[in-house]
Amino acid sequence: MTDPRGSVELDARSLRGLAHPLRMRLLGLLRVDGPATASGLAARLGESSGLTSYHLRQLAEYGFIVEDESPRNNRRERWWRAAHRTTVLKPLPEPDAETRAMVDEFLRSVALAYSQRMLDFVDSREALAAELGDRWLAISDFSDWLLELTPDEAEELVTDLHARVQAQRQAVSGRVLGEGRERVAVLMQIIPTVTEGRQT
Repeated sequence: MTDPRGSVELDARSLRGLAHPLRMRLLGLLRVDGPATASGLAARLGESSGLTSYHLRQLAEYGFIVEDESPRNNRRERWWRAAHRTTVLKPLPEPDAETRAMVDEFLRSVALAYSQRMLDFVDSREALAAELGDRWLAISDFSDWLLELTPDEAEELVTDLHARVQAQRQAVSGRVLGEGRERVAVLMQIIPTVTEGRQT
């Protein structure tokens, strides 16, 4: 449960610990940027350290984060780190109404986190260009397409895209960020829609 390179699969219990927008953001920061304190995270997110501390304790109670015991200059500060690299939500067997509501809340939190990441990128384009160069802005991509697929075809597409990203992730796993390399966020949504004019 504490392998920082592994995945955690959500169940009905653990959903309760993560289905909150601030907890999602806290966990995301710990996964991306490494160990931090409640006060440091609070400053980054514009929240009070008391509120941040509460939600960090909740994440710890459900096993999403653990105390980081690396040697520090200030031993009085409590440092946290992510317990896993990724979170996986698979269909839950026979969920009750409360669990379905928790799944919905979790997915709303994910959607908010994705939206916020995209807005942060748009709002920081000039600063990114100054730091990373214009080429990174030129190759950044916001695209969407509407495809007509069967469930099997959609599943195959999801599998193929995941495999491609995972292969790239494995290729750089554990490597120090090399010259010319930057961390890149890849967001993916495959969302069925109901439209007018469907054949029945």
